[in-house]
Amino acid sequence: MYMKKKITIRDVAKYAGVSVATVSNVINDINKTSEETKERVLKAIKEIGYQPDFTARCLAKRKSNMIGIMLPLTEKEHFTSILLKDNPFYSEFISGIESIARQRDYDVLITGIEQGQSCRDWVNKRNLDGLIFLGIYPEVLFQEFKSLDVPIVLIDTYEEYTSQFHNIAIDDTLGAKIATSHLIDLGHRNIALATGNIEKSGVNKKRFDGYKSAMEESSLCVKEELIFTGLVSFEGGHNMAKSILESKEDITAVFAVADILAFGMIKALKEFGKSVPEDISIVGFDDLKMCEYLSPGLTTVRQGIFDKGVAAASTLIDDIEFGERKNEGIILPVELVVRESTARNKAT
Repeated sequence: MYMKKKITIRDVAKYAGVSVATVSNVINDINKTSEETKERVLKAIKEIGYQPDFTARCLAKRKSNMIGIMLPLTEKEHFTSILLKDNPFYSEFISGIESIARQRDYDVLITGIEQGQSCRDWVNKRNLDGLIFLGIYPEVLFQEFKSLDVPIVLIDTYEEYTSQFHNIAIDDTLGAKIATSHLIDLGHRNIALATGNIEKSGVNKKRFDGYKSAMEESSLCVKEELIFTGLVSFEGGHNMAKSILESKEDITAVFAVADILAFGMIKALKEFGKSVPEDISIVGFDDLKMCEYLSPGLTTVRQGIFDKGVAAASTLIDDIEFGERKNEGIILPVELVVRESTARNKAT
């Protein structure tokens, strides 16, 4: 079978009438060539169809044009692929990163890390230019981050030891307060909180604080019997809804700290013959794209997930290219989006 000969850098040099070193300088953007010669080399590359060796370029420039996204693995059964498949939050967030990476000529790699694993090995193996971390990581891992000579952007972290890195976040407390206040304004008094682990997650803690603040400002009691915890997943929401139905607290409304929880709750309530919002009103948090497709449409707190990915990628690549290790903290806005999953309490 006839194999077409691979075009090499020597072929480009011969075609353009310049040295191999000159072609190499043009390809690697080394400013040692006149504009006229540079144009001639670029024209030759285009006309003969030369494809530069990406690996060689990376070695020459000591830059891979690749950034890494590290997702949390907090449960043994939650591999990265399952996180991406089961929770649309991650895909929307990564879409924002990818849109900026593509514009600025970077590729994206995704992985997950468990406690005890080293991220340094992954960074060195892939020659990554920078990292974006989403989720909760132990302090020992952040000590390892400091030893990495690459820019790092964290997403939604509140631990004190994370202050030396870029951080993209939202006002989680305000968002939760807005959500709970909306239910209070509709006449609900026994308002449940559906959440993940409050002690281990800064995000869950902040959203609990917002819920608590809204309740206390309206002279409503925050009772342990109104707090339902579990995995922040569709299945977790499904299980919490069943627990709420078994509760003796006559709950008429729920604030779920994540939309994916609310989705599971709505499904379970329907299975048990309950209507949303006629029997129980539900407010979520995130404003995933699916919220507007759901029936009823989910009232939720919009945090601009795609925009968060855009901000993360822009901050990271700016640091990579301009060396601005100023550890910038960006707080993105939140707002309530009212749809059909909330209604006035029938008892008021």
